[in-house]
Amino acid sequence: MFEAQRIDTTDKAAFYDELTTQLEALLTGESDPIANAANTSALLYQMMPELNWAGFYLMRNGELVLGPFQGKPACVRIPVGKGVCGAAVERRASVLVEDVHAFPGHIACDSASRSELVVPLIGRDGVIGVIDLDSPSVARFDAADQAGIERIAAIYLAACGEGARLAKAS
Repeated sequence: MFEAQRIDTTDKAAFYDELTTQLEALLTGESDPIANAANTSALLYQMMPELNWAGFYLMRNGELVLGPFQGKPACVRIPVGKGVCGAAVERRASVLVEDVHAFPGHIACDSASRSELVVPLIGRDGVIGVIDLDSPSVARFDAADQAGIERIAAIYLAACGEGARLAKAS
């Protein structure tokens, strides 16, 4: 039985080292992409301070569709190129937004969100989804968070066999 261990958040590098270690332990032996997305979002939401949403959007028929998450109910479908999530897919790169009110075309699923970090999941077949983190605090995320969540994305993709099965899931 996996049990998350509290992590000191004062040193971000050490925090992400420990968080990735815990995620690897949590996902070891499981390759189902939906189960792994559910557990990954739960771990992120539990361990990261100042989040009001942590989850996945998955590519389905050319658009992002809501996947496993923690937080308030969210927008179900996001077109590629729209909002922060759609921009990350279009750019095939992480997008860090210090103030979502200053991001053109931001999609406000939760009016309390003030900053956002979105990391694309790039598998063998291209972008298969994103990890999306929202915070009620302006400038909650920085380059260290981006690098840490990019490591989380890599662990998730590896556990799922590079994401090939996720891209083909119905």
